[in-house]
Amino acid sequence: MPKSPIGPNPPRFSDAETPEAETSDEKLSPQDYYFEGPYVVFTAEYHLKRGYCCNSGCRHCPYRDSA
Repeated sequence: MPKSPIGPNPPRFSDAETPEAETSDEKLSPQDYYFEGPYVVFTAEYHLKRGYCCNSGCRHCPYRDSA
């Protein structure tokens, strides 16, 4: 099976669902992600707000070159 280009286990959400923030204090805004089919793709803006690389091979990771 080919490896996913957006990470090893990309989350899947229906159009009615939105991804959950890591803690209840964090809120996701529409600029933080978009849907690509059943996948949620986090933007560079989201990654910068999070503040670190998760090493999942995220498409828009601004930390990729420094990780």
